[in-house]
Amino acid sequence: MPATLAQLSGRPVVVGSGLAGLLTALDLAPYSPVLITATELGTDCASDWAQGGLAAAVGTDDDVRLHAQDTLAAGAGLCDEYVVRAVTAQAPAAVQRLIDLGAQLDRRSDGTLALGREGAHHRDRIVHAAGDGTGHELTRAALAAVHREADRGRITLLAHHRAVRLLTGPEGAIAGLVLHTPEGSGRLLTPHVVLATGGAGSLYRYTTNPRGARGGGLALGLRAGAAVRDLEFVQFHPTALDVDLDPMPLVSEAVRGHGARLIDERGGFVADDDLAARDVVARQVWAAIERGCRVHLDTPSLGPDMATLFPTVTAAARDAGIDPLRQPLPVRPAAHYHMGGLLVDRRGRTTVPGLWAVGEVASTGLHGGNRLASNSLVEAAVCSRWVATDVAAEVAAAGAVAPGGPTDRSDGADRADRADDDAAVQTALTPDPRARFILTEAAGVLRDHRGLTVAVHELREGALANDARLVSLVLAWSALHRTESRGGHTRTDHPDRRPARHTVTTLSGVLQALHESHDIRERSA
Repeated sequence: MPATLAQLSGRPVVVGSGLAGLLTALDLAPYSPVLITATELGTDCASDWAQGGLAAAVGTDDDVRLHAQDTLAAGAGLCDEYVVRAVTAQAPAAVQRLIDLGAQLDRRSDGTLALGREGAHHRDRIVHAAGDGTGHELTRAALAAVHREADRGRITLLAHHRAVRLLTGPEGAIAGLVLHTPEGSGRLLTPHVVLATGGAGSLYRYTTNPRGARGGGLALGLRAGAAVRDLEFVQFHPTALDVDLDPMPLVSEAVRGHGARLIDERGGFVADDDLAARDVVARQVWAAIERGCRVHLDTPSLGPDMATLFPTVTAAARDAGIDPLRQPLPVRPAAHYHMGGLLVDRRGRTTVPGLWAVGEVASTGLHGGNRLASNSLVEAAVCSRWVATDVAAEVAAAGAVAPGGPTDRSDGADRADRADDDAAVQTALTPDPRARFILTEAAGVLRDHRGLTVAVHELREGALANDARLVSLVLAWSALHRTESRGGHTRTDHPDRRPARHTVTTLSGVLQALHESHDIRERSA
């Protein structure tokens, strides 16, 4: 008989079943964690969709210091150098860990790992599986290991359970979660919660992310009082397949790494360097589109290798009625990765005691203002171990102490909007098409004061009742207040860089700032 939520009380909880969540749960297996996912385990997550691979200095001509240098250069001055050097140093061991879990990685005829190159890397250091099926293979291997531990009774799996609020005690520490289950809403009390909920790309109309990537973990953290950092930094992948699909199929950067060029209708080259950092290439593609050009990727130039090396891209193109061996692929930039996230320290701790974050939902300092290609899966593999180690130490120190005095803290939300009220839950979790349109128009590849000001004004209405609108508001507010261009954030009205700084805020901080600015406008009217 499955355990009830009451029977699971006190166990560490991991929310999310992408690679970061799966690996965290595996490392916590000796402490009987609960792994919660809103869908079937391992589905509807960006990890499973990832094509690019893992960046690790495992080649004979490579070195972890070179990997760190490339990461720092791409990060546009906002990386945490300690984190960068620690992650890149541990990346080769992370690759070996995944191999030990059963991941089948691509190899050369001599048995060594086949390495590719992607944008802004100066060495061939991208490890792949099944050509462009890396994320799926890594997720498969980790998922199989999790199921083995679950069969042994060391991990409890709760599929189709959506975390809708975090509960905090009188001192603000985590005390549990409110879950929306197939049977209704329920509470799971625990002082240890890890958010591994992924990113927020689906807040945009043009995205390569799964539909569920609407910033749910950010909303959970914000409502619990956690600080967020650099939410304005969104990476727009230059080459999403520009067909009438939502989400848009990704055309892996590795396709350009093998020599395919970005071209316009006349065959002219669109980018100065097709393998420059993603923000650079995305702006050049966007500029061509703004001029009225349709941008394509010249996949026929790769010949028959296209289908062999990139079966996922080839299948997606053919499903859309395009033969990439004969026809160039129409592409456009699309929201792909969120560099911003919940502010965490070097152990993955957020600013709320008892709450950790790992993977795309976290701002670790690795990516800075612009993620280096294929660094995200490595971050998940490395940082999940950091987080699990810290959680395990906390669990061991706490013993069997039960959380006490839980409350639903929503930083100023109407107290009638209770998370355990099914109608309120449904409203909070419902996609907001209008907010999606607003964010796409105002906070896309290019941004300016007027568009962001209008967006913030519109998004603040109803933001506390809807998670997607709430996260969109904080993202747009952060973009409005970064009056410079840096990495994945480009302001056409502020094209230059200013001294490097982070945008760190909380939900209460944003609401207070909006209230004060409204009062100022009222007094000056």
